[in-house]
Amino acid sequence: MILERSLYLILKLNSMSLNRIIMFFLLVGGLFAFTLNEKNINSGSDPIRKLNQTAFTKGEFLRYDVSYGYFDAAEATLEVKKSSTMINGRRTMHVVGKGKSKGALSLFFKVEDRYETYIDEEGILPWKFIRHVREGGYKLDRNIDFNHFSNKATVVQNGSKDYRVKPNTQDLLSAFYYARTLDLQNAKEGQEFIINTFFDREMYPLKIKFLGKENVKTKLGEFNCLKFRPMVEKGRVFKEEEDMTMWISNDANKVPIRLKTDLLIGSIEMDLVEFKNLVKPLKKVN
Repeated sequence: MILERSLYLILKLNSMSLNRIIMFFLLVGGLFAFTLNEKNINSGSDPIRKLNQTAFTKGEFLRYDVSYGYFDAAEATLEVKKSSTMINGRRTMHVVGKGKSKGALSLFFKVEDRYETYIDEEGILPWKFIRHVREGGYKLDRNIDFNHFSNKATVVQNGSKDYRVKPNTQDLLSAFYYARTLDLQNAKEGQEFIINTFFDREMYPLKIKFLGKENVKTKLGEFNCLKFRPMVEKGRVFKEEEDMTMWISNDANKVPIRLKTDLLIGSIEMDLVEFKNLVKPLKKVN
């Protein structure tokens, strides 16, 4: 009974952290957005910028395994749908991110989260964000409609409410894809950056530090990566402010290869285990 109770508490803590870990995993993708926004805005009357990006395309699929110590805890996937969707007269890419518990965790605390975003194909900006959360007995359904002509976000949940946002604001998922269009080679070791993302009814600033380059070994092979550390909230789940680290492939794809975070009890690691339809081959270390 004591062993079962201890396992339950550990797995429950792990599941409560999963949503936050996936959130930072996606948010960290936008780490250089604020440095280049003004360069990408058109000087004419059309406020929607135009980006020529070659880092990803429709049909791309990424799958990650999430482990807690030696236990398989969860799975996360990111998929760009193959067809365009028209929103507000704009062609958009429909991206779906999913996170679900598996193994022993599902027996104690079932997690099935789904995030969707519709990203402007020219501006790499979100027009609609959908959040569908199912974690144990907790449920949340919330949509956000973005208007980049008026810098407004409308949160829809039991009614609707408008919020002012900064120009070129990203959502949870779109930040990840926008970052992959940028040149990350100019980052200096120790340099800190702040990105602006609208989440949970407010602008969410996230400070991120570039730590340099490092090779990472995974089940898929060894990759040369760019290493980053987001500054996280101390005390509630994480032991220290800098307990999360992310490695992104140092190639044209800029795909997250691994995320690791230390918790109050143990640590969680998230590794890329499957990918399809990348624009460029994922470069391995020979």
